[in-house]
Amino acid sequence: MIAKGNGKQRTDETRAIEQLLRRRFVGVEAYRYNSASIRVRVIDEQFRGKSEVEREQLVLPLIHELPEETRDDITMLLMLTDGENADSVSSMNLVNLEFDHRSRSML
Repeated sequence: MIAKGNGKQRTDETRAIEQLLRRRFVGVEAYRYNSASIRVRVIDEQFRGKSEVEREQLVLPLIHELPEETRDDITMLLMLTDGENADSVSSMNLVNLEFDHRSRSML
């Protein structure tokens, strides 16, 4: 499933994002990468067979419910199925790996 990051990267904002997206999606993880960036990963079978645009059409209406200052800090939104999450050949694999093995921010 989804690995949890260290507590310092979880904030009230990231918890609010997770709570909001979990109304519709099973696997949600959000963390603050640095003072200007929040990263969000959503893993759900609803994305199976859907293009990136179709996936965004499912997720973005909920994102738009967040306060503007929170939305503005979301710099990465990764939307995958379970199979894509586990697929080491996926074109999104390097981005996905960032959630499990987080790099340090230079900020």
